[in-house]
Amino acid sequence: MARLKKIHLNEQVPALMKEFQYRNVMEVPKIEKVVLNMGLGEAIQNPKLLESAVEELGRITGQKAVITKARKSIASFKLREEMSIGVCVTLRQDRAWEFLDRLINVALPRVRDFKGISAKAFDGRGNYTLGIREQLIFPEIDLDRIAKISGLNITIVTTAKTDEEGRALLSGLGMPFRK
Repeated sequence: MARLKKIHLNEQVPALMKEFQYRNVMEVPKIEKVVLNMGLGEAIQNPKLLESAVEELGRITGQKAVITKARKSIASFKLREEMSIGVCVTLRQDRAWEFLDRLINVALPRVRDFKGISAKAFDGRGNYTLGIREQLIFPEIDLDRIAKISGLNITIVTTAKTDEEGRALLSGLGMPFRK
């Protein structure tokens, strides 16, 4: 079992039950999935970027990435429908917990001038989205094999019903929110 999941089950569930006065353990919010998305607009001119992005996301997550395609044609961006423009990975269960553990304890502290992450990026239903400017903060990435430095979005989907519950869940797991 993942280390972060043990912390959640043994320490955080009783604390959240007490804080929000849940009557049943099944009401306590938990991590449902983690979605990593990397948009590559330059992939229109350079298709090799997609291959390197799939490989990088695969290294970061331990799971093969899926290439996403454009839904609409946009003439000003020279984009046609069904063109490959990004990569996406969805992590569930133990892989999601392991990735969150590495993100919180290893990757985020490697960000330059890190002061914490914003507590305002919740969507109203307890889900949190975090933008990362460089994929270099992950130790699995080899600097010599990088085609292009690119950012990625990480969405943490929870079963929380409100932002307050989601914030309590993530801060209990050790997410470094800014004060």
